[in-house]
Amino acid sequence: MEIQYQEEYVENSRGVKLFTCRWLPLSSPRALVFFCHGYGMECSVFMRGSGIRLAEAGYGVYGMDYEGHGQSRGRRCYIKSFSNLVNDCDNFFKSISGDEKYRGKARFLYGESMGGAVALLLHKKDPSFWNGAVLLAPMCKISEKVKPHPIVVNILTKVEDIIPKWKIVPTKDVIDSAFKDPVKREEVRNNKLIYQDKPRLKTALEMLRTSMDLEDRLQEVTMPFLVLHGEADTVTDPSVSQALFDNAMSLDKTMKLYPGMWHALTTGEPDSNAEIVFKDIILWLDDRSISSNEAPHNPHQSHRHQSKYIIQSQPCVSHGVGTMRRSSM
Repeated sequence: MEIQYQEEYVENSRGVKLFTCRWLPLSSPRALVFFCHGYGMECSVFMRGSGIRLAEAGYGVYGMDYEGHGQSRGRRCYIKSFSNLVNDCDNFFKSISGDEKYRGKARFLYGESMGGAVALLLHKKDPSFWNGAVLLAPMCKISEKVKPHPIVVNILTKVEDIIPKWKIVPTKDVIDSAFKDPVKREEVRNNKLIYQDKPRLKTALEMLRTSMDLEDRLQEVTMPFLVLHGEADTVTDPSVSQALFDNAMSLDKTMKLYPGMWHALTTGEPDSNAEIVFKDIILWLDDRSISSNEAPHNPHQSHRHQSKYIIQSQPCVSHGVGTMRRSSM
């Protein structure tokens, strides 16, 4: 299918210019999908493959680089307030959704890693606005394996207002841990729009606080969602997605685990594996895209649909064929 790609800058409430982009089918889209990218990432290059794949499936796809990320202005990868980031997305996404040509179109969030936290907070901000979300290895809980000691957090908190922008938080090389395919891993390393330095102090603490707050309020999630996670993910523990699935009050929720796959399911796996994931995402979106004369998501009227799957990927088979096994709940 032929699609079109467009870019433009918008200005947030603080006067900062933010980069936005979109992938659109030539005909009217069946629904809208809004990208929430991960920490340090960006939309135009890193998420291009996902944008094209979804647009080819008939969806209107919109993305925005957060302040300080990608091609947006602002201090490089400095998150002074996570709520600012969420509000920027909320304003831009709703400005698009409110366009007359999209009247009645279903609206879905698509969040990767930290972007999963953004998507969940957008839902929390306006619970009935979104028709659902696709969440890939979302940042919505701190795994016990990596949770920092309270004493360490207390020390860092005492100096965050003094040296908020300092790059002093030690971290392992996430790119090596997130992207399995060596060619795609190298493409990420060569993408100069991606932040690859140490996290700034304030940024790290904002992400920690956001994760801990979400962990305490997972039961407030009521929108339909599909959460996807690689079982071999060492960046975001699969138990995080399990906690979301177990605690969310959503009547329509699906979790899929992919044995052997890493953190970057659609951007870091071999093409055959990534195609398995894309097919699952598109099938889920297709099943939940509503016609123009139906109402948006109502958490009290959703049909109960709770499923957990383990996807047995077979990358050695031609065309990336896989089998699906449903586990008991």
